[in-house]
Amino acid sequence: MTLLITRAAIYLASGKLLLYSGHEEENAPHTQGVALMLSKQAQNALVGWESHGSRIIKASFKTKKEDITMNVIQCYAPTNDYNEDAKDQFYNRLQSIIEKCQTKDLTILMGDFNA
Repeated sequence: MTLLITRAAIYLASGKLLLYSGHEEENAPHTQGVALMLSKQAQNALVGWESHGSRIIKASFKTKKEDITMNVIQCYAPTNDYNEDAKDQFYNRLQSIIEKCQTKDLTILMGDFNA
């Protein structure tokens, strides 16, 4: 089995932009991923985005308030079926990403945290 971590920005026929971060396997493309779908207005405000593996994606947007950025972090936490090391690694990575966001900025954390 070949497993690659992929990231992609895909423009859809609707004009929306899909930012994707996930795994790609030979027989199961685009599995275990997270994504954000952006309207044209959101695309115009996008200043950058980061892929953090198959479980976390972060996008940053300019706001109408000068010098304030809005960070949106979308994640998919490992379930209780995963070993403790995998869960600890996920939450440590998530904490690191959050801590890198400037405190003056608006940071929104959303995702699937169901165990």
